[in-house]
Amino acid sequence: MRRIFGLCCLGCLLVGSWSSSSSDGRINQTLPPADLPQGIAVGEVTTTSAVLWARAASLGTVNFEYSLNANFNPIIGLVPVVVSDLMLPAKTSINNLQPATTYFYRATTLNNASVSGKFRTAPALGSYSNLRFGASGDQQGALAPFPALANADQRKLDLFIHLGDSIYADIGSPVLGTTAKTLAEFRLKHTESYSTRLNLNSLADLRATTAWLATTDDHEVANDHAGGAAPSSDPRFLPSNASYINDTAYFEAGYQAFVEYNPLNEQFYGATGDPRTANERKLYRYQRYGNMAAFFVLDGRSFRDQKLAAPNNTQAQIAAFLTAVFSPTRTLLGQAQREQLESDLLAAQQANVTWKFVVVPEPIQNLGIAAANDRFEGYAAERTRILSFINQHGIENVVFIAADIHGTVVNNLSYQTAANQPQIPTNAWEISVGSVATSSPYGARVASAALATGIITPTTYNNYLQLPNPQQDAAAEGWLNTNLNLFGYTPVGLYDAPFAERTRLLHGRYLAGHYFGWTEFGISLPSQTLLVSTYGIDTYGTGELANNPSEVVSRVPVIVQQFTVEPVVSVTPTLMLTHLPLVTN
Repeated sequence: MRRIFGLCCLGCLLVGSWSSSSSDGRINQTLPPADLPQGIAVGEVTTTSAVLWARAASLGTVNFEYSLNANFNPIIGLVPVVVSDLMLPAKTSINNLQPATTYFYRATTLNNASVSGKFRTAPALGSYSNLRFGASGDQQGALAPFPALANADQRKLDLFIHLGDSIYADIGSPVLGTTAKTLAEFRLKHTESYSTRLNLNSLADLRATTAWLATTDDHEVANDHAGGAAPSSDPRFLPSNASYINDTAYFEAGYQAFVEYNPLNEQFYGATGDPRTANERKLYRYQRYGNMAAFFVLDGRSFRDQKLAAPNNTQAQIAAFLTAVFSPTRTLLGQAQREQLESDLLAAQQANVTWKFVVVPEPIQNLGIAAANDRFEGYAAERTRILSFINQHGIENVVFIAADIHGTVVNNLSYQTAANQPQIPTNAWEISVGSVATSSPYGARVASAALATGIITPTTYNNYLQLPNPQQDAAAEGWLNTNLNLFGYTPVGLYDAPFAERTRLLHGRYLAGHYFGWTEFGISLPSQTLLVSTYGIDTYGTGELANNPSEVVSRVPVIVQQFTVEPVVSVTPTLMLTHLPLVTN
């Protein structure tokens, strides 16, 4: 087995699953009680509010309590939630909280099962404080319990962003051997991701102690679905009399289960004037963390047009595809969501928010023709509108965070006004974050494509398979760059960015495509420099997990990529509130 060569974090792995609070405020690792099998979670944390979540395994009342002290003395709030359906989690919103304050919370069932966690509210608008958050996505239940996240709950994160593909509803797994189609089946798949297996529960550990912010991608329902298309365009959603896939029973069941199993408020659009978005479920979120950062979380599936047919490798088909993607009538986000993103980006810039993080499930960077029809590259006119809006309004320090491709790739962003036109650079850039645990790591797919297209020989490919992960990354980056060069796209990395002098690669490469893992973002005062650290473990499959479970579960996440980006700062912070000093180990 290949082993990772990287920077090991100190105290990364604590094998164990659940949490109870000690008197000094630390969270002690214990196993979850049977009556709260997926533990607890907290999300949608603002300056004054939060959503608390728990799934009880018995009927009755779940009591949510919260306090400023780890021993819950005194309790400052208690909210009872009646559980009448064992597969429907209990959820409540709590309000009137204080900004930049640590709260302890717990859920207790009628059987006296209790689990505790904690969270920190966002700083007040206008204030500046250190910020640390994580991001990842893409996990298959058959590969649980996800040791790639085993250190995340120990990193004292303010926030964790999950970018979808949280259950792979369209792929069988131990809890459900077939595709999920009904609400009951979708709910069952969600329980799998947050349950204990092999004495580890990484996702549930993380959700108990870190503010959770989540969106969907395709595998919450079905691969590559397009919610804004007609059901007749996708036989999987037939029979249906709905005008759009996002109104079919199949789609609705998947998205309802997603909202139920995440600590999210249920929101809906109003009368938008567009039938594909009017009165539909709203997953878009705009969240400020003082003036240090703003987050714009996008729904990339509910309102998109049907994807174009993928071209074959003939020049004529590729040219036709690159022209068709610039059709101004095609949308990935839907008009209401895109306009809200533009409005909120402009508001954040005008409020002198330093960093703007746009969370989009599929990459907006150019990665070439392969699977481009399912990414923003397949909706190039809308991609150009968003990036040109950022340019035209001078919106600084914009970072897109994506997932979906099962690997980490960093690149600066440029756009074209039409096919075969020059690339227009921007000051924005993107990082796609790696998968928690899935099949087909990105680096391996790049290598397979390079072999299939004749970029490399079978001998080169076989030699690649024997290399350690860092050398495999180097090879895959080179082959990807060969492909990007064919279309006039910038090579992987930030070397060609207009802001390259403000960046520094500290460890690894700008491509980390052979790991399961997650990425940490840290912003520290006074410079507000962004430190990006990607943690990874060796990938594994279901066979390896079944045959040697203890070895797989004991894998320690290590830093496989690390770099910094200095911001453009127009206003010097006058109020600097600090907490949780940033560390790089």
